[in-house]
Amino acid sequence: MNLTSELIAAFTPTGPMRATINLGNPILARRDAEGAAAGVSVDLARAFATHLGVPLELVVLESAGEAVDMVSNENADIGFFAIDPKRASTITFTDAYVLIEGAYLVKNASPLQSMDEVDRAGHRVTVGKGSAYDLFLSRELKHATITRAATSPTVVQTFLSAGDDVAAGVKQQLEKDALEHPGLRLLPGSFMTIRQAMGLPPSRGAAAANVLREFVEEMKRSGFVAQALKRHGIQGAAVAPNIGV
Repeated sequence: MNLTSELIAAFTPTGPMRATINLGNPILARRDAEGAAAGVSVDLARAFATHLGVPLELVVLESAGEAVDMVSNENADIGFFAIDPKRASTITFTDAYVLIEGAYLVKNASPLQSMDEVDRAGHRVTVGKGSAYDLFLSRELKHATITRAATSPTVVQTFLSAGDDVAAGVKQQLEKDALEHPGLRLLPGSFMTIRQAMGLPPSRGAAAANVLREFVEEMKRSGFVAQALKRHGIQGAAVAPNIGV
């Protein structure tokens, strides 16, 4: 697609392109040794700014909920999100660029042995407020009670301090937490596959949305996403398949 001045302006209404970076998902973003944001989503934001030929401003946030609000309220121009129907009214998504598993964690002494046993009356499941897991499990769990940690990285801490029955989140984050807190284990399997995408406010128009979609497909097709996952040492996440654009 020809990058006209109107299309570029759709991504830069305030000057630089403002991209939200959510540190709540360690698969996609974290702080490096100097405290700067780094990761797959940061690499994609920089590559897209280069593609447009515009300066980039990173809006670094601690949770998915904050990132959704920033883009939904047009205080940022693009962001990186798990695709969810509840978010689709205020964010136009590309297709996924990465697929991530959602998992359950319990204490070793828990009687729970499988995911099918989680959704029962009396069970309390801890999730990160506003995360993809929160949105998904709020729809899917019919009997268990959901409690919410402030952010996804604090799920296990909240789960332990509140005495809840199950912690839900990114499988790799829960595996890391289980190593740091003896006496915890993951239930086998995954309760959902999270489709991580880029997104922008719907008001920016269909043409701008198509530019972003084409960019994501090219980043997958060219190997950029796979190389970024490898460069940042990310295991357990898969590059999403290409789609026709």
